[in-house]
Amino acid sequence: MIDPRLQTLRVLYEQGTVTATARVLHLTPSTVSQQLRQLAAQVGVELLEPDGRRVRLTPAALALIRHADALFARWEQASAELAAYRKEEAGRLRITGVATAITAVIAPAARRLLDEHPQMRVEVGEDHAENRYDLLLTERADIAVVIPAPDGPAQGDARFTQLSLLEEPLDVLVPPRHRFAARTDGIDLAEAADETWVRAGDPHDQEQLLTTAGATAGFTPRTAHAAVDWCAVAALVAHGFGIALVPRLAAVPREPKLVRVPLRGAPAPVRRLVACVRRGSEEHPLIARGLAALRAAAAVDEERRVGISLC
Repeated sequence: MIDPRLQTLRVLYEQGTVTATARVLHLTPSTVSQQLRQLAAQVGVELLEPDGRRVRLTPAALALIRHADALFARWEQASAELAAYRKEEAGRLRITGVATAITAVIAPAARRLLDEHPQMRVEVGEDHAENRYDLLLTERADIAVVIPAPDGPAQGDARFTQLSLLEEPLDVLVPPRHRFAARTDGIDLAEAADETWVRAGDPHDQEQLLTTAGATAGFTPRTAHAAVDWCAVAALVAHGFGIALVPRLAAVPREPKLVRVPLRGAPAPVRRLVACVRRGSEEHPLIARGLAALRAAAAVDEERRVGISLC
């Protein structure tokens, strides 16, 4: 119902280049450029201007994007209201999220949805190679469970509605003979300023937690080696390649034997999980059910983690 060329302009604003925009939208760069030229001709203003070998958006383009964000949000609201009139019970709900969120929150929520609404179809993906906000923006996902990062959308971003699910503590993963291994009462992160760190987890967000937490504690972490899978992270730590910052939800294998040392401080570093949807779509019956199930699963996990042993 809305001119798809406006979506192309929005994605260009997010991606920064025509080539990256074409990749996200599964178009050719020439098609993206043609769409933007046609849109500029239709609205009667220049939308792009040269910037070296690249292009940048004009002030008129930025103004048009603000209106486009509002239009898309209103369309999501209209779609949600129409779906309510149809009393939809069936349909497909696509949820993307970080691996630890799938384990602790998304999978239990999806099971609950299917048990309560057998006609629904729920698809879950980790999509660690994708920008999950792009998946939402291009309607390849309906809900994204993400870790907010400094380079991600701000809380008030007009394109998205973001709902906090839970906060979890961060631990330091060390070998059993490490100097921190006996510190069952926890450590301040500043005590680890001279350590070598393994870059652990999803590079889109988990790795940035280490950088941000280190900066808050007054140091820049010295990193070497990296792994996304927590089993691989555990192997690197066990063999002495560094220590790692690990969220409490991360399922670290029992072997090799490692020690989780809790972090303390004022405030102690934590990781937030946030459910993000296209603004306005949170009222759609299927998406509303999905968000409710995620909140319920997060509440259950919050209670469960109170009794978790770190050793």
